[in-house]
Amino acid sequence: MKEWTDAPQDRGCLVGICFFILGLGTLLPWNFFMTASMYFQSRLNTTEESNGTAVVTKEYYFNNWMTLLSQLPLLVFTLLNSFLYQRISEAIRIAGSLVFILLLFILTAVLVKVPMDQDRFFSVTMAIIWFINSFGAVLQGSLFGLVGLLPQKFSAIFMSGQGLAGTFAAIAMLLAIASDTDSETAALGYFITPCVGTLLTLFSYLLMPRLAFAQYYLNKSNKYEANTTDELLKESSIVENGKPNANCTGTSSTSKAGSAAEVEVDPGPEGPQVEQGQAKASVIEVFKKVWVMAFCVTFVFTVTLSVFPAVTADVRTSFPGNWERYFISVCCFLVFNINDWFGRTVTTVIHWPRKDSRLFPVLVVSRVVFVPLLMLCNVQSRSFLPVYFGHDAAFAVIMTLFSLSSGYFVCLSMSYAPQLVEQKDAETAGALMTFFLALGLSLGAALSFPLRALI
Repeated sequence: MKEWTDAPQDRGCLVGICFFILGLGTLLPWNFFMTASMYFQSRLNTTEESNGTAVVTKEYYFNNWMTLLSQLPLLVFTLLNSFLYQRISEAIRIAGSLVFILLLFILTAVLVKVPMDQDRFFSVTMAIIWFINSFGAVLQGSLFGLVGLLPQKFSAIFMSGQGLAGTFAAIAMLLAIASDTDSETAALGYFITPCVGTLLTLFSYLLMPRLAFAQYYLNKSNKYEANTTDELLKESSIVENGKPNANCTGTSSTSKAGSAAEVEVDPGPEGPQVEQGQAKASVIEVFKKVWVMAFCVTFVFTVTLSVFPAVTADVRTSFPGNWERYFISVCCFLVFNINDWFGRTVTTVIHWPRKDSRLFPVLVVSRVVFVPLLMLCNVQSRSFLPVYFGHDAAFAVIMTLFSLSSGYFVCLSMSYAPQLVEQKDAETAGALMTFFLALGLSLGAALSFPLRALI
């Protein structure tokens, strides 16, 4: 335990602030494209008069396709990131991804001023969404592995930053709507905002390794990797009775506090014997310890993405007029993101249920009740289901509980997982949880198509 008590202080909470900004930066692509659904639909869905009635000439189902094409690359590239993070340096994965995300945001801002037919604009936009979320997946997986090397509270801080990304995007959209400028200029200003946010995220990443508190934990991990490599080389030359030395089996003799950084070698008559600092556990071994948390984060996001935003963004206000311009931005996106952020943030002080409680997965599964509740709100257009919750206040209350529980259980699941394994396996656990997070997002995005059709 000595190595933990010797850790320096996080002066000025600078490392915490950096991880908060990094968390915000990872979800800027998803949130800024999702919140701008009104802008994209205005460029895609034109209407023409037929017998005195306005008819949409072609329906692109932007929200459904945007959600699906955002989450599929997240799943694919998160899986690749889990297996390739040892082959590509952390600096290239994180800084490189941020640079490409910045370039794609700049391209999106430029396209605001470029006239383009609807089909081509839809194809280009979907391609941008695919690639920007691919780099976002690499970025997110790498940062989850990085934050897993630090104490638990930094995972909660990182997740809290992710929750704020949506609020940041929703406020930027409200300011764009409220501005007196034309819609094209407002959209341009809206997409310039994440460019600035991505630059700030890159600066935070470059600053963090220069802070003593971050150096302590990151260097400890690097020492562990170096020691493990040296030990494996030594062990490969030690053979007892024609069998490999027992320490090559990968079983752990270290404490959960991560004492692998202090390796003691006791030379014996047959050569050096490693007593501490065993190799990392396999992915399967780590999964057996975190599978409950993996299921929970998958299920939470499956429920959330199955109706948000594909269903919730089509809810219409019961008070037409000027309020109609702001209704979706406020009651759908702003309400969701503020409460999602609050749910993530409150986990820094509240940890209920505990990680070993059977109540935890039960509460996670119970969130499925929000799916029919939101489908019975005033979603337009609709063909089959009736409207039971037509008032704006009913929709806002359901969205509040829906988003609050989503942020809370996601953050608890992601924070609990590294605690269920030894310190040396925390990065593997973080990468695994990121994969299952992406799996839940992809499953939810796929389910959004049939659920929207049922309405």
